[in-house]
Amino acid sequence: MPPPRPTGKLPMTDLIYRCGSIAIVGRPNAGKSTLLNQLIGQKISITSRKPQTTRHRLLGIVTQPDAQFLFLDTPGLQTHYKSALNKAMARSIASALDEADVILWVLEGLDFDTREQHLRKLLPANRPVIAAINKIDGLAEKPRLLPHLARLATEYSFAAMVPVSAKQRTGLEDLLQAIKIQLPERPAVYGEDEMTDRNERFLAAEAIREKLMRNMGDEIPYSAHVDIIQFKLDGETRHIEAEIIVTRDNHKAMVIGKGGEKLKTIGTAARLDLEKLFGGKVYLGLWVKVKHDWIDDQSLLRNYGYS
Repeated sequence: MPPPRPTGKLPMTDLIYRCGSIAIVGRPNAGKSTLLNQLIGQKISITSRKPQTTRHRLLGIVTQPDAQFLFLDTPGLQTHYKSALNKAMARSIASALDEADVILWVLEGLDFDTREQHLRKLLPANRPVIAAINKIDGLAEKPRLLPHLARLATEYSFAAMVPVSAKQRTGLEDLLQAIKIQLPERPAVYGEDEMTDRNERFLAAEAIREKLMRNMGDEIPYSAHVDIIQFKLDGETRHIEAEIIVTRDNHKAMVIGKGGEKLKTIGTAARLDLEKLFGGKVYLGLWVKVKHDWIDDQSLLRNYGYS
């Protein structure tokens, strides 16, 4: 449970108030970050079609008159890569599961196979687990949904199972209601206008990394990191300079592109997103730097926020 922060105006009500943390877990590409963004109504977690887009645990806050939901977005669980970076992300998942009052297990459509088995072993036995069956808008055979729910009920003792489409915002109110019932009676922790505990530097770095993932091939994004080296606010204008860290010289050339065109594309897309997020002008400068094998360097991982 995150520590109380007495900032902002807290919601007042004579009703029973509930507040608690919800760990969002699931395998890569299940749609966890998209679901979080839609629940909050603001894009704070980056998304892409590539797995392992989310690297850091991210808090997203939803406040209602009678409840406050503290969502913990976690990296997608994978077991194929054994770098120090991936081990750090696995620890982030374990920590969120240990701290959460409720577990929100995001499942993709009608998929429930051996890829879910490893995650199921990690779920704490003494915490309610709610299944969000995501991407139901993409189901070609809707009649298969009810038999799938019946099968899931035999696979795990879920507190609730809620079909949703994060993309279409379908079923989200039902999902929040199912979660709310499981939250402990507790006063709000954050102000009603707060959406995350992350600062603007973090959000800027993530926005840049998202555009990197969306504009590059499969190899580079997994060994790339974005480091904000300057963030200054001048009135409503933010001056941001960032380094894109890669592990190989040829990756640097690929990110820059011929005549700098690829880097320009990444920077322009990131700047437009940041101006929308921050509600003001953004000047963004990008550089590309090589740090060989940073994904296995414990000191650099700590400096980059991977505990």
